[in-house]
Amino acid sequence: MKPPVLRCSHVTKRYGNLTALEDLSLEVYEGEIFALLGPNGAGKSTLIHCITGLAKQTEGTIEVLGFDTLRDFRTTRRLVGLVPQEINYDPFFTPMEILMIQMGLMGVEPDRERVESLLRTFALDEKRDAYTRTLSGGMKRRLLVAKSLVHRPRLLFLDEPSAGVDVELRRELWQEVKDLRAAGTTIVLTTHYIEEAEQLADRIGIINKGELLLVEGRDSLLERHNGRPLEDIFVELIRRADGRYVT
Repeated sequence: MKPPVLRCSHVTKRYGNLTALEDLSLEVYEGEIFALLGPNGAGKSTLIHCITGLAKQTEGTIEVLGFDTLRDFRTTRRLVGLVPQEINYDPFFTPMEILMIQMGLMGVEPDRERVESLLRTFALDEKRDAYTRTLSGGMKRRLLVAKSLVHRPRLLFLDEPSAGVDVELRRELWQEVKDLRAAGTTIVLTTHYIEEAEQLADRIGIINKGELLLVEGRDSLLERHNGRPLEDIFVELIRRADGRYVT
C-alpha cells in the first residue's frame, strides 16, 4: 500500500447543536480514486470543505502529504484542487482569462503554455476567447475541472462532477478522471450516481449522518456481497444504519 496522501484523524465538525461529522478517521492513498458515497446531508461536502480550507474542523486533525491543514494552510491549499458542485466563475470572463486568474489566486506564476495545454486537454481551445456564459453545460463542467488543475494539485476533489450532465458527457468525464489518475493525481470523488463509483473507484467509503459506515476496496465489497450491484449494497447499508431495513 502506498503512503497516504490524505489522513483524517478523529475529525468532528459541529455547527452549533448540529454535528455534521462525528469522530471520522480516513486515509486516502497515492494514485487511487476514492469514492465517498452518502445520502444528501451525510457530511460529504462538509468533510471536503474541512480538507480544502473552506471550513475548520471542531476536533481532530487533517493532513495532506504530512502537512496539517490548519497549521500549514498555505502549503496544503496548494496541494489540493477542488471541483465544486456549483459553477463558480464570472460568466463575463473567457476560459483563457479564468485560468490565468486562477493561477494568480493559487500563487502560481502565470503560465500561458500551461493554460493552452489545459484548454486543449478539455476540448475548450476553440472557445478560449468566448464569454463563459455562452458555453454549453458540458463545457462549463470541463472548465471547472481545468480551473482546479492550474496549480498541478497532488490531491483532487470532485464534488458531484457529473451532476446535471447527459450520459455522453458523463462518460467523457469518466475518461478524463481516469486520465488524471494515470498522470499521478490522487482523486476523491463524491457522487449520487452509484454507477459512477462502481466504474471508477478503487476504494469506496460510505458515510451517513457524519459517520463513516464502511471503507473497503470496490472489488472486495462487490465480491463479499456476491456480485450484487453497488447501488443495492449502498441502499441496504444506509437503511440498516437508519433502522429502516426490513428483511
